[in-house]
Amino acid sequence: MQGSRFAFGPFVLDSGAGTLLRNDVPVAVGYRGLKLLAALVGRPGEILGKAELMDAAWPGIAVEEGNLTVQIAQLRKLLGPAGDGSDGGGEWISTVPRVGYRFTGSVEQLGDAKRRPLPLPGKPSIAVLPFVNVSNDPEQESFADGITEDLITDLSRISGLFVIARNSAFAYKGRAMDVRAIAEDLGVRYLLEGSARRAAGRVRINAQLVDAASGDHLWAERFDRGMDDIFAVQDEVTGKIVEALLGRLRAPPPRNRPKNLEAYDLCVRARKLMDDSPQMAREAHLMLTRAVSLDPEYAEPYRWLAMNHWMGWVHSGGPTESSRGVALELARKAVAIDPNDAGCRWVLAYLLAYERSFAEADAEFAKAIELDPNEADAWAALSDIAVLAGRVEEGLEHIRKAFRLNPFPASWYYLTLGAAQYAAGEYEAAVETLRRDETYRTSSRRFLAASLAQLGRLDEARAEVELFLVGNPHFTTRHWATMEPFRDAAVLEHFVDGFRKAGLPE
Repeated sequence: MQGSRFAFGPFVLDSGAGTLLRNDVPVAVGYRGLKLLAALVGRPGEILGKAELMDAAWPGIAVEEGNLTVQIAQLRKLLGPAGDGSDGGGEWISTVPRVGYRFTGSVEQLGDAKRRPLPLPGKPSIAVLPFVNVSNDPEQESFADGITEDLITDLSRISGLFVIARNSAFAYKGRAMDVRAIAEDLGVRYLLEGSARRAAGRVRINAQLVDAASGDHLWAERFDRGMDDIFAVQDEVTGKIVEALLGRLRAPPPRNRPKNLEAYDLCVRARKLMDDSPQMAREAHLMLTRAVSLDPEYAEPYRWLAMNHWMGWVHSGGPTESSRGVALELARKAVAIDPNDAGCRWVLAYLLAYERSFAEADAEFAKAIELDPNEADAWAALSDIAVLAGRVEEGLEHIRKAFRLNPFPASWYYLTLGAAQYAAGEYEAAVETLRRDETYRTSSRRFLAASLAQLGRLDEARAEVELFLVGNPHFTTRHWATMEPFRDAAVLEHFVDGFRKAGLPE
């Protein structure tokens, strides 16, 4: 259903954007109402049971049936009489006693709203598509993914290139799409495609660089080497691409490479679990701890362990003193091992900001951007810290840059953007951002509630507060304000004011 658009009567429902238009004018409908309407409109004429509808609007949450009744009544009021219903003017949504509801109007499914094309940057732009695992062993999937991620990291450190971030590149994993369509989606001119196979102590890699504008292959090569040469092969591929795009080699500072390939595989697997549930964060913790024990001089597992301690068990309540201390120690260790890794630098910078070591944090952020101007996560994290420092417009600029480098990012980008929009007083925009499916299951509900409250939509705000507190029963505004690294009293008071209006606990 996500991304589908439907027309009925004077209405157009865009479930992906979370909007309902009547004669091209937005209709103020709540998140739950939109979810229910999307479910009903998506299957017109069918009877949808109450349990199915409640799952659609309140996924994973046990609620009373009366909540569904209330939402349906509100939808009927918003939609008004149906001019094309079977009864010639009854309601769009009919009740099937003791069973559920049915959408009675005629529905036309529209094409998905086309994303606005992203303008090409002023320098060579490239996305590395996920390398295909061509072995018969599904366990080697992470090996192919690791090669892809390493090539993205290597290329992004070249200041003359614009490189799409990992999250967005992996949005195309397993999808058969025309290279021109992918390049247009991501706003780049060049794509790197490839495959990898590991067997009997050897690795075979095929790679090709494509000019998506013309469809021409600029460079292609096959590598067949021993496993001990895998990182040398990656360096060689990077050098060939840079030479093809920039006409000359530009060698970035050397990276810290793992000496143990099992530690490398564990890191690749753990990365995929970092932004998910607390249970998956625990799995990542075990993998990363094992990676450190296998290769104690490999920087990357320390970096991810730092973030894991920071947020793995405390996704929204704020890190405990003990986990903060461990996280900072691990981040410092990562930077000490690999001072040329922008990822290690921005993680340390972010944690330093929460320790109120602002001068050191600012210096680490600056170094991270200098080392890798394409590090989208660094720009997103810097946005958060800039907003709390009172540099709201700068924060908005940083998060927009992060989205350009990472058009299909992790959920926390939307939380960061929504908080920045709230700080700027752009409450409608913040509501639209924070109601997206990508972020709605995160702790962003507190900012959504504050935005709704500032718009005077107090009933919706309090409903969001209630849901937020289900997952965060110990949250208090005072503790949150104390924990967050604010440097600007006015910005702090603005957030606190919205929390209070929404009804969040003091």
